[in-house]
Amino acid sequence: MSFKGVIPPVTTPFHADGSIDRDGFCVVVEHLVATGVHGIIVGGTTGEYYAQSRDERVSLLKLARSLVKGTTPLIAGVGAIRTEDCIEYALIAKDLKYDGILIGSPYYAVPTQLELANHALAIDKAANLPVMLYNYPGRTGTMMDLEFLDRVGRSSNFCAIKESSGSMNQLHALARDYPHIDLFCGMDDQALEFFAWGAKGWVCGAGNCLPSEHLALYEACVIEKNFTKGRQIMSALLPLMRLLEQGGKFVQSIKFGCELAGLPAGPVRRPMRALDDEQKRELESTIRTLKAVIASITAKSQKRASENVIAINA
Repeated sequence: MSFKGVIPPVTTPFHADGSIDRDGFCVVVEHLVATGVHGIIVGGTTGEYYAQSRDERVSLLKLARSLVKGTTPLIAGVGAIRTEDCIEYALIAKDLKYDGILIGSPYYAVPTQLELANHALAIDKAANLPVMLYNYPGRTGTMMDLEFLDRVGRSSNFCAIKESSGSMNQLHALARDYPHIDLFCGMDDQALEFFAWGAKGWVCGAGNCLPSEHLALYEACVIEKNFTKGRQIMSALLPLMRLLEQGGKFVQSIKFGCELAGLPAGPVRRPMRALDDEQKRELESTIRTLKAVIASITAKSQKRASENVIAINA
């Protein structure tokens, strides 16, 4: 399998008492499929997997699979500290016929590059599924550096990487020296730079609440190769991306964005806490403005394209 396009890690709606809102989860998944995203990750950090029990995680993997029957690729997040637990989640995903798995560095453990490679390769050997790596040293404490990539790159299953280090040197190295590992943006405020360097897609938490706007940037840069339009769209997105990447309230902001979009969200699980009223007002204003600006950009682009067709046929 070759991963591509806009792939949101789906949120997990909760009831007020903290239990999983299964009906709400179905609504969000079906909404993403209907908007035309290119894939969905179940069990990613945006879905708060780290605050869920093993049974809760497995139940969501099963529920998503029952909803998405081959129409949209499904990728299972298999993150955990213990290699054995990651393997268990990967085997469950294989059983459920998921299209791929997402492997990150075990948080807190801080393995060496060799230990990390052995961890990833053990999961690969057990599951034999397409793998998207997830490099986010700011949260895990471990960088997937070149030694690691050289080792795991010997297996063809390691076909993509969600790069979230924020390092432009890492972006350049991946684009230039690892063309066999498809590059995905995982640092939202750098999406335009990723696409300029040939990224195949974007794993984006805000794709839950703003899928059309994220698709607009992908289509401008990757499909149309129109980076002038891409810069305009990215300029409109940047205020939101800065709030998400630099505000320290990523999941809370995504969930509030879902509420604004009329989607089920509910609270975040502890120890995180909800946005305060001022943060909500700032986010609501930012989203309202970017939606209007991007709608205007795409409408003008469509009008020019239509005029060009008329002129050619005249």
